[in-house]
Parts: sequence; structure tokens; C-alpha cells
Amino acid sequence: MRSSILISGANGFIAQHIIKLLLDKGYSVIGTVRSEAKGEQVKEVIHSDNFSYEVVPHIGAEGALDEVLKRHPEVTVFLHTKSSASVPTDDVENNLLLPAVNGTKNVLQSVLTHGPQIKRMVLTSSVVAVFNWFKKFDPNKTYTEDDWSPITWEESLKDSEAGYFGSKKFSEIAAWDFVKEKNPSFKLSTVNPAFVLGPQAFEVTKKSQLNYSAELINQVIKLGSSDKIPEFTGLFVDVRDVAKAHIAAFEKEEAANKRLLLVSDRFTNEGLVLIINKNFPESTVPNGSYEKDQEQLSRALKYDNSKTKKLLGFEFISLEKSVFDTIQQIYSAK
Repeated sequence: MRSSILISGANGFIAQHIIKLLLDKGYSVIGTVRSEAKGEQVKEVIHSDNFSYEVVPHIGAEGALDEVLKRHPEVTVFLHTKSSASVPTDDVENNLLLPAVNGTKNVLQSVLTHGPQIKRMVLTSSVVAVFNWFKKFDPNKTYTEDDWSPITWEESLKDSEAGYFGSKKFSEIAAWDFVKEKNPSFKLSTVNPAFVLGPQAFEVTKKSQLNYSAELINQVIKLGSSDKIPEFTGLFVDVRDVAKAHIAAFEKEEAANKRLLLVSDRFTNEGLVLIINKNFPESTVPNGSYEKDQEQLSRALKYDNSKTKKLLGFEFISLEKSVFDTIQQIYSAK
């Protein structure tokens, strides 16, 4: 009999892909959601007797997970995918930074106190905790799993975007510090994905079910043939690879105490347009420029996540497949 897995934020984009893979592998899954309505929505698409949910309105609140852990002594792995979002706020410290840091500490304390049988914990972090995106990054530097964003607490207070960057860095640091200080029975791993693209885990019938990354591609699809292509360069990873990495993070002994830097490749809006025109000739998007795509890509930051790729042992999904699968799902939604 395989382990039971507890996963927070079970209605999230990444979390649903993780749940799908876990169930396919024979695990039992308990997901936390903010409300019964959200829990029922997840159950409606999952259709598995091996999935159940627990309502935790504010998972970062002190003791919020205590009763859930007491009710589920069978859980041996906890995947904490629920985290702070980049929301506009006039009080970055109290609405973004402190909730992210204290929320992470509270979750870990609950596991320490009420989940002594839990052996592995995986925290979903972000590349913004690794790369220097707050300031102009050094074009000559190659970032790896060992790097940390240099953003300070004070710099994080500048605005909501800076606050989001800071919240990811300082909440992840809080997790590593907690493990170092408390020496819990579980081993920690973090997953640090770039911009997460790809289709939803389950069939989408309404465009309102699409998440932000699908909406980014959706905005490009909506461009008319004479529209200017907005310049945008980023790093991406497919959501299905992110899900596989979360599972490898607790299944593989060598992933314990590691940060997994998940970047598949660089991308630009020019490149997205080129992929769309190649695969969906019925689209109305402008003609993209390969030269502009390559020029913009040359200005993207450099990274080396070869250690992560070697540890995971699987090939990452290409940008073209990720975009193709996403657009097919967008076109099928009403």
C-alpha cells in the first residue's frame, strides 16, 4: 500500500496536476481547500475514491493545520503548494511579506507538532527566490540552484511586485531556517519553477476555468494580424514537469534537502506567435519575427539547472508542445 499524501491548495493549477499524477501512481490524497464549495469542485473533476479534502480557510494561520494532521495519522508526505500571490496592496509588509513568512513557519510547526510520522515535505517556491529580477540582473552571471535573489526586506516594501519577490525569498529562507533549527523528523525539498505554462489538468469547459498562464497565451492568440506584438521575455517550465518534480522531490532520497530549479527554456511573445502560426494557421495573430525572437532571447538571463535535471532524470516538455497543448484546450473551452 502506497503512502497517503497531504497537499495544500488542492484546487490550484499546479496542485491539480500533482494530484492527478499521485492518483495514477496509486497514492491516497488528502487536499486542503479554503471552502467546501472549492473542495466539491475539485472532487467533481477528479472522480476518485482515493481523493478527499479538508477545509482550511486560512492555512497560514497559527494552528490551522493541527486538526487536519490529527485526523490523518496515515499521512507520511506533505506537499505545500499553497502560497502567497502577487496581489496589489498598500501595505506590503503586513499583507504580503509577514503572511508568507509566518504562514510557512506555522505550517511547519503544525507538521512538527502533530505530524511526527511525516517523513518528507515539499515546498513550492519560485525562481524569483533564486534570480535577481528586482534589480537589473548581471547579463554575465549564470544562475544555479545555489543562488538567492539579493532583494532585501526593505526593497521588498517598494510595491506589490517587489513584495511578491520578497515573499517568495523570505518564506523559503524561513523554511530552511526552521529545519536547521528544529531538526524535525521530515526532510525538506523545495521546487522553484519559472513561469508555469501548459494545459489544465482536467477538461476545461469554460474559459473562466483557465489560469493566469493560459491567459497570457490567450492574450497573444487574441492579437489581430496588424497588431503590434508586445515585447515580453521570460523563462518557462511546463506544469506537467512541475508536477513530476514535486513527486520526485519526495520519492527520491537524493532530492532531500535540495532546491529544484525548474526552467525548461526561455521564451518571448514573438516566439509564441511563431509557434501559433505554425500549428494553428486559422489564427489571426500577426506574423512573428524569428530575428526579433532571437534578439530578445539573447537578452534573457542565463541559468544552469543541470544538477536539477540530472537528479530528476526526465526530459522537460518543449515550449512548442506546452503552447500547442494549452491552445488546443483554450480553443475547446467555450
